[in-house]
Amino acid sequence: MGRFTFRKEERLSKEKHIQELFDKGSSFYLFPFKVFFMPHPDPAAPVHQILISVSKRNFKRAVDRNLIKRRMREAYRLNKERFPAQNKLVIAYIYSVKDILPSVQIHERLVKTIKRFEYVEKN
Repeated sequence: MGRFTFRKEERLSKEKHIQELFDKGSSFYLFPFKVFFMPHPDPAAPVHQILISVSKRNFKRAVDRNLIKRRMREAYRLNKERFPAQNKLVIAYIYSVKDILPSVQIHERLVKTIKRFEYVEKN
């Protein structure tokens, strides 16, 4: 059993990698997320890196945006062991719904996105 942590090295923060992800990466939509992904630009990367974003246009109050981001990080933290281990990915989760969904629903949908990554890796 792995450690259920979300360390700094797992966060996507390099501006160059973020720009490359949105320019050259693939994407799909799975309610409530728009997901961008691509293989990690650094082949020696030890872990997957993710970016979590919630639109200020849809949620004016920072309290609401932070609540959604906290729920998304928690769902990722508990399920990151399910990601395919062969190829390290750079992933951006963009919350694209105008309602605040319960944690359970966010958790279920994030697990479905991970299953989609497993399918993509097999093909």
